[in-house]
Amino acid sequence: MRIEPTGAAVVAGVAGNPVRHSLSPILHNAWISSAGIDAVYVAFSPKPDCFNAFIEGLRGGVIRGLNVTAPFKEDALRAADLVSDRAAEAGAANLLVFDPGGQILADNTDGLGLLAACAEQAPMFDPRSGPVVILGAGGAARGAATALLHAGAPEIIVVNRSVERGGALLEVLGSRSRLCTWDDVAAALGDASLVINATTLGLHGVGSISIPWDRLARQAVVLDMIYRPLRTEFLEHAKGAGLATVDGLAMLIGQAAPSFEAFFGMPPPAIDVRRFALSALEISE
Repeated sequence: MRIEPTGAAVVAGVAGNPVRHSLSPILHNAWISSAGIDAVYVAFSPKPDCFNAFIEGLRGGVIRGLNVTAPFKEDALRAADLVSDRAAEAGAANLLVFDPGGQILADNTDGLGLLAACAEQAPMFDPRSGPVVILGAGGAARGAATALLHAGAPEIIVVNRSVERGGALLEVLGSRSRLCTWDDVAAALGDASLVINATTLGLHGVGSISIPWDRLARQAVVLDMIYRPLRTEFLEHAKGAGLATVDGLAMLIGQAAPSFEAFFGMPPPAIDVRRFALSALEISE
């Protein structure tokens, strides 16, 4: 049952810019309501050049913690005092927990979310079956890539317009990774077991990604981290090519579950939280 938050409520939230599109408050507040706990989850949108000051102002447990989204995931890692192995390996954090003693703990649950989403919507996918092609080299790409390497992916191929930013990700990933230009993406797709859109192209229907879909093997899986719209042009092209797809909402829910436990000290209730998100998106399945 829903408990109206009191002055003693545990507060958590999500920080990004922009953040208005985020469904994280819908998910977490649905879990909070089902669990009947005195808590609330809200969205914050600090200015890009004010993120560090924003985080410093939360030291000491003003709020319990934050999920962090673009463009702040790498900044979040640098702001932390204690860093999990997952966040350190990724070079980015999507989860900050504020200790009452003043320390900030950083973690990265993006990879957990990606693997959970694939297990749910493409259960035939085996990370060990072939290279993974990731379009983009931002914070979300970092978390996904390191998790896939741990899951046994033989190679991560990063496709990014900025050679400098793509090269920085390769330094994190190590020898089982390589950089590919957009001009050479067709050759990279041939053996791919999974193709991931980790860019913002397609968010709210703005921008698009064009890849030669006929180069992909029939067993390849395609994942888009964007969930507004849920059925992105990228995923529609993949479906049209007869490929299995995984949507960004499944990944969002997958990364949110361990975040909820970090904030509130309990696993999220076993409810169909996806329907709350679909209702917010005004989509039925």
